[in-house]
Amino acid sequence: MVPESSGVTLLSAEVRTLVRLAARIAGSGEEGLRAAMAEAFTGVKPEWVEEVILQSYLFAGFPRALNAMREWRKVSGRAAPTDDEGADFTWHDEWAARGHETCATVYGRFYEPLRRNIRELHPALDAWMIIEGYGKVLSRPALSLHLRELCVVAACAAARQDRQLHSHLHGALHCGASVAELRDVLNFLADCVDAEDLSRYHHLLGRVAGADVR
Repeated sequence: MVPESSGVTLLSAEVRTLVRLAARIAGSGEEGLRAAMAEAFTGVKPEWVEEVILQSYLFAGFPRALNAMREWRKVSGRAAPTDDEGADFTWHDEWAARGHETCATVYGRFYEPLRRNIRELHPALDAWMIIEGYGKVLSRPALSLHLRELCVVAACAAARQDRQLHSHLHGALHCGASVAELRDVLNFLADCVDAEDLSRYHHLLGRVAGADVR
């Protein structure tokens, strides 16, 4: 069974809203997305919202990321920035360097086996993971890696991507999250993830916490 909440949370209301937004982008229809955006507009720093939307294309795909950003522009009334480092491909070498560092932080002792496994799937996927995923997107400075990983956990849970969830539960711990924080994240997704899946994810968190060497 899913552990019952004690009523005490380690995460602020702003972070709870942010992780729920990440889950809604990854797993909800338009009605759920609109509700999450309205909640985020009144309770989360707009820069954080935009970073979670931007990183969602890595875990939910471009269609959901585009729909989320379109809804955010409507709800917030904020115009898009006129420029951004993500649109300047002269940053390629910097993204590669940051990508190696960030990916190694997230995966810890699993970093080298991960790189080997991904290269065996396809070398392009390995390069894109480092440069595009961990360098260009997840190393952006406007949101901490700690908060990014909490949102990635929420997105993977909502999308029922168990293998990626397993990896990013480890990753969140490596980036400074506590087991209690991750338990809170899962509990906050009770209306985004069905009870059977949520129970399985709580058990997965327990196994990851027991296996992780801090």
